[in-house]
Amino acid sequence: MPRQQTPVGVDRSPLRSTAAALTSLTALAAMSLVAGPAVADSGAGPCALTRTSAHHSLGLDTWNSSYPRPVRTLNAVMVFLSFPDSRPRATPQQITADYFPATSDFFERASYGKFRLAPHPQAQWVQMPKRSTAYRIQRDWAPEDRAAYLRDAVATADRAVDFSAYDVVYFVADPDAPGVDSDATKVVNFDRPLRADGTELRRIVTVFERHPPDRNVLAHETGHVFDLPDLYHRPTDGKGDWDTYVGDWDVMGSQFGMAPDLFAWHKWKLGWLGPEQVDCVRSGTSLHTLQPLGEAPRPGGSGGTRLAVVRTGRDSAIAVEARGSAGNDGDTCTEGVLVYRVRNEAASGGGPIEVLDAHPDTEACWDRSVYPPLADAPLEVGESFTVPGERIRIEVADRTQSGAYTVKITT
Repeated sequence: MPRQQTPVGVDRSPLRSTAAALTSLTALAAMSLVAGPAVADSGAGPCALTRTSAHHSLGLDTWNSSYPRPVRTLNAVMVFLSFPDSRPRATPQQITADYFPATSDFFERASYGKFRLAPHPQAQWVQMPKRSTAYRIQRDWAPEDRAAYLRDAVATADRAVDFSAYDVVYFVADPDAPGVDSDATKVVNFDRPLRADGTELRRIVTVFERHPPDRNVLAHETGHVFDLPDLYHRPTDGKGDWDTYVGDWDVMGSQFGMAPDLFAWHKWKLGWLGPEQVDCVRSGTSLHTLQPLGEAPRPGGSGGTRLAVVRTGRDSAIAVEARGSAGNDGDTCTEGVLVYRVRNEAASGGGPIEVLDAHPDTEACWDRSVYPPLADAPLEVGESFTVPGERIRIEVADRTQSGAYTVKITT
């Protein structure tokens, strides 16, 4: 992540089969599993890109079953880790309040109530066996140091936590310990799952945030647990702007964004949009009524069309959606029809989504935007846009009294 940016079961037996697996952790990449087992997705449709072996591929014809799919209640345990060289200043209850209910509320709104993240925070700090400085925690962490931290954390937590009761695991380090680097928060994924309490641990969210933390940071990291990619651009020299791909428009780009709701493409992938809510655009001219992404469906309603897609090849598509000041996007400073390109072979951090700027000569919201050049990217009523390099023209003809946009697409 960029920096600009059920009751708890108790297992008091010693850690069983995790130790042997963790001793080889230095050889494991801190990246997500790739292609993985597939589960057919009957709601994909003809304009869906196929899932590839790219890290967090945005192909959505199948679901990678090595990840939990957030279409039901998922239980998350939050374990609080202290160190011998520092006495925590905050209580677990205070740190829990930094993240919940805000993170659960974010996903409740984003999923239109189809997914609930149920937190189960532990009541006490549990102490790691080594000083915080011994683990050399930092953003680009040496594999052997990360392995030592995770080995000790799992062993420490296993004395009090029944991992078999949970779908998501958060390890939260004492933010005031001298060796804790707030820039090191990330999801660590294992090429070979660990086993504890008779269950497989495929990934752990390691949290090193300040107290209070960055806004929406846990929503961003939890998105990785559901196979969503990083949408920011990391400069090769560590300098420059991180937000050139999507700006404020998705929490997987920036946790500080004004409009952090997940793109409609992400919601389609996760199962929160059904096939009746996605228009697959054929050649010719067609009209589409797009409901703003952040608006909750009316009681008894399907929620309306939220996404229009034009396939531009085997590996890419153009997506069109409406964004307004509702739900997770309540702080946006612009509204309109957003156009972006999706690539299924681009890996996490490599530009799998790129917002196309309908107003390339202007910027907006300098006081709040993470990337002002894209803050005014959406099309307004009466405007049109031709996708660079494609024979696709998008026109916003009208906005209805209910707030939906009438969009004309010509291919």
